Amino acid sequence: MSPWLFRGLLIALVMASTGCAVNPVTGRQDFVMMSEAQELALGRQASGQVESQMPLVADEALQQYVQSVGDQLAMHSHRSRLDYRFRVVDSPEINAFALPGGYVYLNRGLLAYLNSEAEMAAVLGHEIGHVTARHGVRQQSMAMGAGLLAEVATIGTGMRAVGDLGNMLGTAMVRGYGREMELEADGLGAEYLARAGYRPDAVLKVIGVLKDQDSYTRQRADAEGRPVPDGYHGLFATHPTHDQRLQQVVSRAEGLTTGDRQRTGRDEYLKMIDGLIFGDSPEQGIVRDNRFYHAGLDMVIEFPAGWVVVNRPDLLLAHTRDEQGFIGLTVERLQAERNPQALLRQRVGGRRLVQEERLQGAGFEGWTAIIPGDQARRVAALVKGDQVFLFVAGVRGRAPLEQHDADFRRVIQGFRGMTKADAELASPLRVRLQRARAGDTYASLASQSPLGEQAEARLRLLNGQWPAGEPSPGDWIKVVR
Repeated sequence: MSPWLFRGLLIALVMASTGCAVNPVTGRQDFVMMSEAQELALGRQASGQVESQMPLVADEALQQYVQSVGDQLAMHSHRSRLDYRFRVVDSPEINAFALPGGYVYLNRGLLAYLNSEAEMAAVLGHEIGHVTARHGVRQQSMAMGAGLLAEVATIGTGMRAVGDLGNMLGTAMVRGYGREMELEADGLGAEYLARAGYRPDAVLKVIGVLKDQDSYTRQRADAEGRPVPDGYHGLFATHPTHDQRLQQVVSRAEGLTTGDRQRTGRDEYLKMIDGLIFGDSPEQGIVRDNRFYHAGLDMVIEFPAGWVVVNRPDLLLAHTRDEQGFIGLTVERLQAERNPQALLRQRVGGRRLVQEERLQGAGFEGWTAIIPGDQARRVAALVKGDQVFLFVAGVRGRAPLEQHDADFRRVIQGFRGMTKADAELASPLRVRLQRARAGDTYASLASQSPLGEQAEARLRLLNGQWPAGEPSPGDWIKVVR
């Protein structure tokens, strides 16, 4: 036996002897490569990173409400002794996620589209299911194991192709668990809902709400000729509400309920989210049409008409409709150096600059230049107060920078402070409740909405009545003002 092959077999044996643990949900042996203590430590570390990059909603009443609903579900879960933390992230994206060890995050944007406490509980229960079944740990262990097995194959045979095949199989195996793990989390979520006194079919309602949002997003992307973004957990193409197995797991959970313990909590939930910020928050800046406003930074930037603006906590990114031209902006607090030319040279790391130019405007001084080459980039540093605004712009592939450089320059040179008129535009939109009156339609409500040309469709989505529903007189409905 080759010593290399022996070493490979030894690694495999160690993996086999130490990489299994009892699944808290099924009682079966799962392949995992970390203890529960390691899982909890990983979750704590990851939660710290998440909260340093994604600020939480500064509404303590809302945070406590979500925590209390999550606690009711967690106490009926298979790992009720974990110290669960449920938090609302200040992000307009429609998403939720869980970290190992019991850290569950709901995006503010998702809350706007839910219509009852039971629906929110269904999302929380689904994420708790990921935690209790140790899905994150199992996926990481599968990936680690696949990598080790690929290394064994490469060492043992001397053939790189075999190692590559091992990586391919390992990746497919990990991705193949997505559907099964999501279905398992749905079943667990429905079970926890029933045991906590909620209607288990709220799981189906949530999937319907999210599928409607996904369908609308796809239609808009197709109409505008842009790529379709991933949906919540990226599974809607293979996760239909009429899926027979999904119906079965919800039906099994319904057998756990009692006749008088199936609350929905619609009014309570809607009153809790009345006033919730919709879209961008002031802390991260507000996008209105083709302008970006940030009151805290006292700045306004205008982008060319038709460009797409993506506002993230760590980066402001704008690109042409065809995604050929891009410009990004980050902000840093100044240390010692305040000269924009010197700051720009520091940031480009000694690379050669050409066409250097001084910039000056109301309240700021700046410097812009081009990094030449096959993939040339326009860069700039603007110093305003105790902060520096750093721009990087470029064109996809090897297309010439000149294709969009005039627009890049206009964006950078148009940087300015806010006026009194800007301050009003920098105020956020909010979800508001109102009673539907006789004769109200989403078309009539859309005519008074600030949501733009898609207001009618978006109001239907907010109220769970897309694509053709209408409000009933006397019902609470959500509008945006």
